[in-house]
Amino acid sequence: MNDYQMTETSETSAGAAPRATDSDLEKLAADAVAACSRLIRFDTSNFGAGESRGERACAEWVAEQITDAGFSPVVLESGPRRANTVVRIPGTDPGAPALLVHGHLDVVPAEPADWQSHPFSGEVRDGAVWGRGALDMKDMDAMMLAFVQHLCRTGQRPPRDIVMAFVADEEDTGDFGAGFLIREHRDLFEGVDTAISESGGHSVHLSDGARLYPIAAGERGSAWLTVTMRGTAGHGSRRNDDNAIAKLAALVTRFAEYQWPVRVVPIVRALLDGLSEHFGREITPDDLSALGAAAPLLADTLRNSVNPTMLRAGYKHNVVPSEAGVALDGRVLPGTEAEFFATVDALLGPDATRTGYHNPPVSADFTAPDFTAMAAALRAFDPEAIVLPFCMTGGTDAKAFARIGIPGFGFVPGHTPAGFDAWRYVHGIDEHVLTDSLAFGAGVLATYLMTDPRQHA
Repeated sequence: MNDYQMTETSETSAGAAPRATDSDLEKLAADAVAACSRLIRFDTSNFGAGESRGERACAEWVAEQITDAGFSPVVLESGPRRANTVVRIPGTDPGAPALLVHGHLDVVPAEPADWQSHPFSGEVRDGAVWGRGALDMKDMDAMMLAFVQHLCRTGQRPPRDIVMAFVADEEDTGDFGAGFLIREHRDLFEGVDTAISESGGHSVHLSDGARLYPIAAGERGSAWLTVTMRGTAGHGSRRNDDNAIAKLAALVTRFAEYQWPVRVVPIVRALLDGLSEHFGREITPDDLSALGAAAPLLADTLRNSVNPTMLRAGYKHNVVPSEAGVALDGRVLPGTEAEFFATVDALLGPDATRTGYHNPPVSADFTAPDFTAMAAALRAFDPEAIVLPFCMTGGTDAKAFARIGIPGFGFVPGHTPAGFDAWRYVHGIDEHVLTDSLAFGAGVLATYLMTDPRQHA
């Protein structure tokens, strides 16, 4: 059993969630570890641009586990070998707003030669489950399944309907996953007013030894731009003052050297204020040194950003091409879109044009009862937990569900010791999740899902 057992506190009592017994917690933990190991053994690699090993077999296995627990999931195919599993678990109050809990089944690719053990082995050793997706995000999928088994075993029902969605394609565009579901099966989310998914709720150790559990209440938007610079074609041996490649190089340099101004949006302000209160002094955007491992939560969410990521130009050594191109990965804070695109266009200059894909930033109300209920569940297992909102630097499927009016939080609870850098392993080599962290997370998640957030209103 993990070191963090549920504790009796006034906050847990206020939430009115049934108190899990030690035996319940042990079974939740064991089920989560077993499910995580099995999920990893499905190679659901997503290579991007529509190329994938597919999630179908994994989605069908998930559906089998849910069916065996007495519920009625549906498997929805969105393309060859691409599939999603969705189930609605009835709550005790059918009139209450429902909760969406979603996790993706696809993973980024892994090269076996680089790993200590095969990335799709799901091996359980040294206090961890090893393999691609262990932290992104088959750990959460496993905790979701453990909760379903918990309901079957105990006969309990949550206070509100819970829609669980195990989706495809999050590691690419989401078109075969969340995007497909909101386009073709929007009725499955009827009555849902809140969602949770990756990423947040995991311990971050502050410089003074305190434990922060940041919950994502927003995400920077994505602006993936393709920029084309035009010039005059000509012979490579002759002077050309209108060389598209030279002009593109200057454009790339302008973006690389541009210092985006600090923009402290409300979610980031709440995190700064909460940390300032904890440390007893003002934490400013100019000085994050006191935060330790929490500094990255702020460093990339104080500004918008643009990174050049791909170049395209030319077709022969002795030909100056008439155009050259660059791919730009832009990230946009909530509420700053107009300023962002105005700045981009000013940096592009008159001879460049842009096209591309824009997924707007999203945010949720971090004063909402659900946020308070998540914080209460964390403190039930770690009474010293500091729980604050933060803004994610990148994006998740939360953006898709936001398009149909469902605000989302990043909440995949876990606890790891100081020095365990999860971001080293997410999309990296030798990815693994600690079994103690899975045990902690499964208990916290079950506690939250069995809580009626209206009692925190």
